[in-house]
Amino acid sequence: MSQPAIDEQPRRRTGGRSARVRDAVLQAVLDTISDHGPDAVTMNETARRAGVHATSIQRRWGTREKLILDALLAYSSEQLPIPDTGSLRNDLVAFAQSLAVYLSTPIGQTLTRTMGVADDDAVLAAGRADFWQTRYDAARVIVDRAVARRELPGGTDPLLVIEMVIAPLHFRTLLTREPIDTELIEKIVGAVERGFAQQV
Repeated sequence: MSQPAIDEQPRRRTGGRSARVRDAVLQAVLDTISDHGPDAVTMNETARRAGVHATSIQRRWGTREKLILDALLAYSSEQLPIPDTGSLRNDLVAFAQSLAVYLSTPIGQTLTRTMGVADDDAVLAAGRADFWQTRYDAARVIVDRAVARRELPGGTDPLLVIEMVIAPLHFRTLLTREPIDTELIEKIVGAVERGFAQQV
């Protein structure tokens, strides 16, 4: 395979050699995590799987942590769809269930732990902020629809609703390692729904 140049800073664009190489590198990271766990991700292993030079990866991403986080954020943004079931409770349950399934995978677990311990340099902080803002912008429609259906009062904070549903799932994945089942999700959603619905 030819060795495309990827020495420039990452660019958010579709198509082109740089985008194809970036996709190949990030997919190589994900494949390594799925096959052997995050500890197996190195610049050299990623270069071997992607068919590019390790020095190019080093120049573009700088550190192994930044490389892993970039791959995880790009993948995660595509794997968590926003449901539209017609009711707040069912939307939140479906949303939480898809997140729970994702967090049970090697990639989901790695994302949670990487975002929890990664150094707060400017690039990593910006990546995390962009990921959560994107997720919030997508998920807030669940709350907006519930307000329009009068299931929730006007002025309900969409971010707080979403945070209160997903925080216990991340807590269990990252800290207690306890299982997440449908019964737990329904209890969380029920408590959140009742709490916000009473804010008249």
